[in-house]
Amino acid sequence: MKIGVPREIFAGENRVAMIPPAVASLRKSGVEVIVERDAGTAAGFTPAAYEHAGASVLSRADVFSSADILLQVRAIPADLSKLRRGQVVIGFADPLGSPDAIRELAETGVTSFSMELMPRITRAQSMDALSSMGTISGYKGVLMAANHLPRMFPMLMTAAGTLAAARVFVVGAGVAGLQAIATARRLGARVEAYDVRPAVKEQVQSMGARFVEMELETKDAEDRGGYAKAQDEPFYRRQREMMLKVVAGSDVVITTALIPGKKAPILITAEMVDGMAPGSVVVDLAAERGGNCELTHADEIVAHNGVTILGPSNPPAMVPNHASQMYSKNITTFLAHLLGKEGAKKAILELDLSDEITRETLLTRDGEVIHPRVKELLGAGAQA
Repeated sequence: MKIGVPREIFAGENRVAMIPPAVASLRKSGVEVIVERDAGTAAGFTPAAYEHAGASVLSRADVFSSADILLQVRAIPADLSKLRRGQVVIGFADPLGSPDAIRELAETGVTSFSMELMPRITRAQSMDALSSMGTISGYKGVLMAANHLPRMFPMLMTAAGTLAAARVFVVGAGVAGLQAIATARRLGARVEAYDVRPAVKEQVQSMGARFVEMELETKDAEDRGGYAKAQDEPFYRRQREMMLKVVAGSDVVITTALIPGKKAPILITAEMVDGMAPGSVVVDLAAERGGNCELTHADEIVAHNGVTILGPSNPPAMVPNHASQMYSKNITTFLAHLLGKEGAKKAILELDLSDEITRETLLTRDGEVIHPRVKELLGAGAQA
């Protein structure tokens, strides 16, 4: 069985799906690995490093034509013309946000799996690429804020006087938010955080931050996978009203609120930004989905009444070496799960759809969109 690793074609994508140390591990299980030349160069992994690990370094055309299974960071957008029926594609595919692209992928006849749809169960923790990338995003978001803030994060007592610690407010306490809290605390900031899910209060406090309490009805705020659920506009309006004072008193606001497959909710309005002191910074980690801040423009720096709004759409690609290291572990562990003990010795991947991990991540097979949620978005019975 041949595993192919193509170079990413998405603009600004510097990650690679597999790093050289993972090649040696796969080869021990009887798998041949082929890598497109320069697939890992932007992340700091040279073609020579892959060859030293035992991979064959080939052209893009040869990788696509030879590989039985393609490992990618972004399976969408896809090189549809290079894919062939029966091939297996694994990567981030944005299935709930771009269902039409999944239908096009199905038409090629490939079997595809989405890393976004990994169930949040104990067995799948080491395959949870969303959490891995969320960790990178939270870390990088704080560094971006510190770089643009015209003051330092820590409290310092110097001969020139005492410098007050920066005040950081993190909105959303998922993986990215918790990492943002931890990073801001390590830099010495005073940190407050809010999440619509009351259950995360203890997690926020364990990181050394103050949890901001709001009198809102939140009993239905979390889905069975642990993600925040979309709320109605009256809820978000009351939430914004209650956050106004906290935002105004913050030097840095970092927003991380995302709803799978939906536009990011607006949590920080222009009016709230107007209340912030000149020099303050907003880092919107939901920019790829439209942003949590009303003034966010993806991948742009917006200046509004002295406040800087940053909207990085792909923070993990800004830390490509470690992001690739984490993603490589996630995707190769998932691959090992799919192959099982004997799969690597066979030419055809045999899927066990009674297994929750396999079933929940499977998108397309035999020219058909398989995943129920994607089929629902496309219309029941979506077929190529």
